[in-house]
Amino acid sequence: MWGGQALTAQAANQTYTQQFQNTTATLSGKSVETNMYFTKMDYWKVKKATFNFNYQISQLASRQTSDITVSINGVKFDSFRPKDKMGFQTEKIKIPLDLLSGENELQINGQVLNKAGKDNYDLAQTPANWLTIKDGSNVNFEYTLKEAENTLQSFYAHFSGQDTIANQRSRIMTPDQPTANELTASMTALAGESRVINTDNDQIQVVPASKANVKKNDYVMAVTTYDHLPSDLKKAVDAKKVKHQAVIQTHYTGGKYYLIVTAPNGKLLKQAARFVANEELMKETNKSTETVTMATATYTSVLQDEGRYQLTQGTDEIKGAGHRETSYFVSLPNDRSNADGSEIQLHFRYSKNLNFNRALVTAYVNDTTLGSKKLTAAHANGDTLTLKVPKGTPLGTSFTVRVAFDLEMKDQDSSDNSDTPWAEVEPQSRMLVKSQRSNDLLLTNYPTLFIKNQTYNQIAVVVPKKFDATDFKTLTNIFNLIGSFSKSNTGQIQFYTKQPSKHVLASHNVIVMGSPKTNAMVKALNNKLYFKYDKHFNGFQSNEKLSIERDYGKTIGTVQLLRSPYNQKRGLLVVTGATPEASYLASTQINFQKNIEQYSGDAIVVDENNTHYSYRFKKDKNIDDALARKRSLSSHSQLLLYLGIIVVVLVLISLGGFLIVRKQGLLNRGNA
Repeated sequence: MWGGQALTAQAANQTYTQQFQNTTATLSGKSVETNMYFTKMDYWKVKKATFNFNYQISQLASRQTSDITVSINGVKFDSFRPKDKMGFQTEKIKIPLDLLSGENELQINGQVLNKAGKDNYDLAQTPANWLTIKDGSNVNFEYTLKEAENTLQSFYAHFSGQDTIANQRSRIMTPDQPTANELTASMTALAGESRVINTDNDQIQVVPASKANVKKNDYVMAVTTYDHLPSDLKKAVDAKKVKHQAVIQTHYTGGKYYLIVTAPNGKLLKQAARFVANEELMKETNKSTETVTMATATYTSVLQDEGRYQLTQGTDEIKGAGHRETSYFVSLPNDRSNADGSEIQLHFRYSKNLNFNRALVTAYVNDTTLGSKKLTAAHANGDTLTLKVPKGTPLGTSFTVRVAFDLEMKDQDSSDNSDTPWAEVEPQSRMLVKSQRSNDLLLTNYPTLFIKNQTYNQIAVVVPKKFDATDFKTLTNIFNLIGSFSKSNTGQIQFYTKQPSKHVLASHNVIVMGSPKTNAMVKALNNKLYFKYDKHFNGFQSNEKLSIERDYGKTIGTVQLLRSPYNQKRGLLVVTGATPEASYLASTQINFQKNIEQYSGDAIVVDENNTHYSYRFKKDKNIDDALARKRSLSSHSQLLLYLGIIVVVLVLISLGGFLIVRKQGLLNRGNA
């Protein structure tokens, strides 16, 4: 996992620093190993790549015998010893350019030894053998750009490039006053981009044409019906081509790069937007113009994994003596959470020259130990291990599976071969995850309650009829996060500039954005809101959770997640403030996952000083009460079974006692 930060944006020479998104972590043991991943853009002509490694080793470690080795894509290229100082230190390591590919795996291997000696391998392993890798480790690139070719494929690569987005040279452009269909199309395009952006810091802005401010080396996707295209872009598109179909066309002029997405009507424009929101289609289109009709297949493919997650695509090799680990990242669909019953199935091989009295394999999920198995000579050519995840273990939407081997050779004292002993995790290894759809109507479940089967779950968005530049920023924030959670473009989003029909409101999850003066639906919903406006709709008024001074209430923005008054099993999200600026303030808390993770209630208040508060109003958090009862009954089924057995036993004991007493009474009367 990685993140990015642009350092400079010069026309000729550029630098880009790609941060690893690993949190600060400690590796323990004499032998330590971890993997990090980063990407090199295909359109970069890389001049220099530097790995900046921030780390700390145990204060007891010997600086003369401890060492660290760095590999890229399986090839070792640098080894060093820690400096003779305490605390965190940074090692700047030049990466050989010929070892770089598009997707890169950077591996850290090391030994942390606590005292010197000629038989280092025989030293005791203690808790003081540790290496801590600090967050902030990164790879810095120095490069020049390859100019974009005149194809959809090349435009998409540059437009979606991590450096282009970080430098804010990518944007989506719409008319100043877009129609509902143009908003739907532009947000579909944005969501398609958001799902391929891998950072929690960068996003693509949706801007009105008059505020686009396009400069040299900028990449702009213009999403609009043909009649609303700016005149200079309209000239670039043949009117005959766009008469009965949508057109997606590159247009490069004056060092500025445009992708024109246009159509004669809103319906075709939305279909074209689905095409550009499909990463596979855009990467496959090696031409300057693509036409789209309603018959064009635009939906993204969906992987039907049925809860089976392959841990490794190829054989994963582990070499060397001691405690060795390899790890695998598993991500669940964002709209689901784990349920009891998950298990891991490992298939592996290992060398036959092990000391089998001390050889083990152990599996973990995050920091939870699932179990261990002793390795045996009889199964060295093909061994298996199946382990259940303990009941009640939370996995979240992503987790790490770790497989650890304790390998020791029979002739450990005399061997000097670093490639033995060895073990291999095979591609048949997989995680079987039992999962269920989350049922909470709280911000901890946002935006997944608006997602179903990894795509948009029938979303109706009600926005101001008249847009300003701030409204575009607010909308961008809302759909950046929703887009990053949706893995395909098959769901439904539709925008409305007035209150939709009762049927739409009852069948959709609803998002309402704006102030009561720009969006009549906010005013209509006022008596349903947790934070209500005053009778003149000038600002928010105090409630049982927060005292609000009159002028302060005019400046704050709120995010309020309510049970839809139109359908008790649907959600209603209201992003509102007395002014567009106040609504924008509220949206800054729901644009990235790192922001929304701060909140566990159902309402957020944000002021001009970026002071934000979270509140919970609803007592019943369940979206579907019947489903909650069913799950509760299921989770307590074993307890109920035991209780049932106890009740039966007590009844039998009572019955037996009654019969004995009754028999004794009859005998006593007979003897009288």
